[in-house]
Order: sequence, then structure tokens, then C-alpha cells
Amino acid sequence: MLKKKSKSIMEVIEKLRDDNEYYNGVGKNYLSNSDIGTLLKNPKLFGHKREDNKNFLFGRYFHQLILEPEKAEDVPWVDVSSRNTKAYKEFLAENELTVALLSSEKAEAELLVSKIRQNVDIFEMIYSDNEFEVPGTTELHGLPWKGKADIVGNDFLYDLKTSSSIDRFKWSVRDYNYDSQAYIYQHIFGKPLRFIVIDKDTHMMGVYSVSEESLERGAEKVERAVEVYNKFFSENSTDYIDQFYYQNEV
Repeated sequence: MLKKKSKSIMEVIEKLRDDNEYYNGVGKNYLSNSDIGTLLKNPKLFGHKREDNKNFLFGRYFHQLILEPEKAEDVPWVDVSSRNTKAYKEFLAENELTVALLSSEKAEAELLVSKIRQNVDIFEMIYSDNEFEVPGTTELHGLPWKGKADIVGNDFLYDLKTSSSIDRFKWSVRDYNYDSQAYIYQHIFGKPLRFIVIDKDTHMMGVYSVSEESLERGAEKVERAVEVYNKFFSENSTDYIDQFYYQNEV
């Protein structure tokens, strides 16, 4: 259940700049786009802490190299070829970690960033008089929501993505709830969101605006997620989460 907020919006936003506060502190009083998939696909996991994994860590390192290079220096990595090696497991144990990057993954992320920086137009989109990692809040359907934009420009927000197949990115928008992200962020920041995408295999890049159709689909996802939240987790919830089941047509 979300707790009622007593602090001013500006105080909250300032706190949300800190990653620990965003994920584990005051930020826990807000829903975010990452909750959409949980509430719609497996609400029994809502509120459970997600364990770090190699994909999260790779994405975080990729983002930090571009936007917060001082933080990228602290990302753990091991110069081994496999997570099955004794050296990898010993590194985790010695540093009390659940996951670390392999040296090959670290090099892959660095290569992707190098390719992005070599593209003049995309370099300008990212680095021309913009703000990075900007938090914000809004209210949707009576509930508080948070978001942290990768890049805030004068006219657009930009979000960095890697893709295993850039040709299928338009379907990834639906599958990974980038449509609801665009809808929520547009409400928070008052600007449309664009995705800057690089293919991890071919290094092809793309800049994708968000269609009205995608925004409408995102709005519908948010509405359905709120219905699930209110039914099972709000102060006025009507059902226990163990009573959840899918209702669909096939």
C-alpha cells in the first residue's frame, strides 16, 4: 500500500535524485512504469524487491557510461569468460554480490557507447544543453507516480535503449511497456518522449517518436494497472491478492 506523502513536491523530487531514495526510500511511496508489468502480469509479486541480474546490470552500465560516467567506474566486473568459473563465484562471495559483469559484457557496453558517440546527430541529441537523470512525479487516476527521465531536452525527453533486434523495436515498445513509460513520462514532464535505440549485434541505431496509438495503449495499461492496484493493494482494497486470476478471450 502506498503511504500518504507529507513532504512538498520539490523536497520529494530533490530526494528522488538519489538512486537509493528513488528505489528504496521516499520513492516507495510512488508507483512507476516498472510496476505496470507486475500489476498486469503477476500482481502477486507487487512490492517485492527485484533481484539484480546481468541484464539490469548491463543496462545500468550502458546508461551510466553515457549519462553518469563517474558512477560507471563502480560497476563490478570480472575478467573471466563464464559465470560458471570458480573465479567468478569467488568474486561474488568476496564482494557480497549477486551478479557482476563479465569482461566481454563490459567491453560490449563500451563498444555500443563508442558507436553512439560517433553518430553526430545522436551525439547532439544527447549532449546539447540537456539535463540527465531527472526525476519527477505526477498523479494519474488518483495515485502518485514517479519517473526518472534519462535525458530532458528543450522540446523532447530521450530514453536510451539497447535492442537485440532493432527491426523489432516497435514490438518491444508493446512487449516491454515502453508505451506506458512514454504516457507516464509525458504527464510528468509535459514533453513527448523519444527513444534512442542501438542494436547490440549490428550496431544500427534509430530514433523513435511515440505514436498516438502507442500513447493510447500506454494510457489503457496504466488504467488497468490502477484497477488491479486498487482492488488488491489500496486502503480500500476489496480482495486478497490470492484471489487474482486472469480473465481473457482466446
